[in-house]
Amino acid sequence: MKIFVSHLKKHIFRGLVAIIPLALTYFAIMFLYSTIDQRIVGIIRNIFGFSFPGLGIFLLLILLYILGIIVSNVVGKQIFKLLEKITDRIPLIRTTYKVGQQLGVTLSLPEKNIFKKAVLVEYLKPGIWTVGFITGIIIDRSSNNEKLFKVFVPTPPNPTSGTMVIVREAETRDPGWSIEEALYAILSAGIIGPEELR
Repeated sequence: MKIFVSHLKKHIFRGLVAIIPLALTYFAIMFLYSTIDQRIVGIIRNIFGFSFPGLGIFLLLILLYILGIIVSNVVGKQIFKLLEKITDRIPLIRTTYKVGQQLGVTLSLPEKNIFKKAVLVEYLKPGIWTVGFITGIIIDRSSNNEKLFKVFVPTPPNPTSGTMVIVREAETRDPGWSIEEALYAILSAGIIGPEELR
């Protein structure tokens, strides 16, 4: 009986873990549809006399694209620096803004190509492996031009902080994971991510 209950609990939990991303995706889509799409469609229908489903989301994507262009130039960066200074003076908003800022930085890491490859390195003591990202290469001229890796070891669940170690190529292990897969594992503290070394 205990084995059956344990089996039941394990698979119910796995089912719950599997459905959470689907549920969050569903609620995110419904939120966008009800709070953005329907309202914008209603406004456009009242002004222009026509509309179609999905128009609000389409206009939101255009708005995000324009915003992306604005923040990519000098003027846009200055505006966002000013907003950051203002929000930094309001306690509750400051905390929320910082969390959102860290999340934004994390999501943009793969886009910036600052990580060359995900690797495993021994950390703290032999036999304990941690996820790291190769950020560059150093040639050791004093040791027969040996190739050393600069590896950034992030701190879960915030990959924007961590430490940097310099290791020999032979001291790294290639798990066969993409940078995105390794980032998911770090962000979720190992709950989400690859389940095998390839």
